[in-house]
Amino acid sequence: MRMLKGLLGALMVLPMYASAEQIGEVSTVFKLMGPNDKIVVEAFDDPKVAGVTCYLSRAKTGGVKGGLGLAEDRAEASIACRQVGPVSFRDELEEGEEVFRERTSLVFKTMQVVRFFDEKRNTLVYLVYSDRVIEGSPQNAVTAIPIMPWPEKR
Repeated sequence: MRMLKGLLGALMVLPMYASAEQIGEVSTVFKLMGPNDKIVVEAFDDPKVAGVTCYLSRAKTGGVKGGLGLAEDRAEASIACRQVGPVSFRDELEEGEEVFRERTSLVFKTMQVVRFFDEKRNTLVYLVYSDRVIEGSPQNAVTAIPIMPWPEKR
């Protein structure tokens, strides 16, 4: 029982990440063995900001290694976040808070999205980048959402 309480406590302190839903994909390189290289488009909702959805496009490596989950995906990604409903904050926001993370290699490389709030302009700013344990990549993309009143349905 004590072990179960400890496990539940550990899970509660883990950061809250959004999970992505695949919207579509296109093949970019034909592979004779294993899946093709492709670009995937995924969507996720900000876990702390209701009314905001982000769309990511990123490369996925195919072939035998890619099919087995052993390939390292490229660092390039693109992001577009949009207000899709009335914006409300579910919890206090932290500057540079990670809202999405996905593994892009077996162990050492991840892609993440962090959120900033530009209070002066009443705008949410989202940054996507990739890092590696030893050496990160400066490649990144940014998107911004000015928080606007949402029309009431009649």
